[in-house]
Amino acid sequence: MNITKNIKKIAQDVLKNESEAIQKLTQYIDDSFESCVQEIYSAKGRVVITGIGKSAIIANKIVATLNSTGTPSLFMHAADAIHGDLGMIQQDDIVICISKSGNTPEIKVLVPLLKRRGSKLVALVSNVNSYLAQQADYVLNATIGEEACPNNLAPTTSTTAHLALGDALAVCLLELRNFTSEDFAKYHPGGALGKQLYLKVSDVFVNNQLPIVKPNAPLKDVILEISSKRLGCTAVAENDRVLLGIITDGDLRRMLQKDINIGTVTAADIMTRNPKSIAKDEFAVKALHLMQEKSITQLVVMEGNKVEGFIHLHDLLKEGIV
Repeated sequence: MNITKNIKKIAQDVLKNESEAIQKLTQYIDDSFESCVQEIYSAKGRVVITGIGKSAIIANKIVATLNSTGTPSLFMHAADAIHGDLGMIQQDDIVICISKSGNTPEIKVLVPLLKRRGSKLVALVSNVNSYLAQQADYVLNATIGEEACPNNLAPTTSTTAHLALGDALAVCLLELRNFTSEDFAKYHPGGALGKQLYLKVSDVFVNNQLPIVKPNAPLKDVILEISSKRLGCTAVAENDRVLLGIITDGDLRRMLQKDINIGTVTAADIMTRNPKSIAKDEFAVKALHLMQEKSITQLVVMEGNKVEGFIHLHDLLKEGIV
């Protein structure tokens, strides 16, 4: 192992090479790029992205990004395409072919077959004078100076450039479609991200019991209600659950520190008026942000001026939102 080489310098040079290459791509965002985006946006079919080797890996990622942002897409391996997978392409589909050189044998076999089918062909290529670029209806120019590999061989900067242009394409289409966070949630229902975008307070708090006492309830009843419902608090309400305030474990401890006759204490004497609350139809992530902002662990869940329940920080932790 050669320990004399400066590893940090090598890594910095790679990142500098790739970042400069991406920056230079901005000069290649031209009328052809814009026309390509408009063509895909107005297309009745899907986007089929193909490539071979490292380009195939990049193609898979771009497909995933397009699908998740509202543009139906699928991957077709360039080698498999000429052995039967061409059948996945439908009449109105647009094909994006990714290649650094644009001159690989598989591409030269595939392109005439695509043209024969009448498919619109987009070349995402680093060589605009290549066979692929010359045959394409649209060219997405991913020209780079050199790879980050010291031998200028391993696909590094070129694949980064292709990936970045794919992201640019996807975001342009997202903007044209007015794709909202609610739309995004439809395609990402799993995991913390999805739950932040679609999970409502009403989906969470219903698993909790509702601790509630009347304002004239004696201290003993307040303590029993807090203990039995296991949320560390209780609502104080009257007239069919109209909220007056809440009592927490902390309120009880602070009350016991005072020189008062606890035998005469009622819920109204120790409750906190105007407690922090949240509407049941709000997103659960808003409840989380409010708890964090106010440094509290529970919120009263309301429907109008009536208590519906409580949502606790532990509920959100259990859902994986935090």
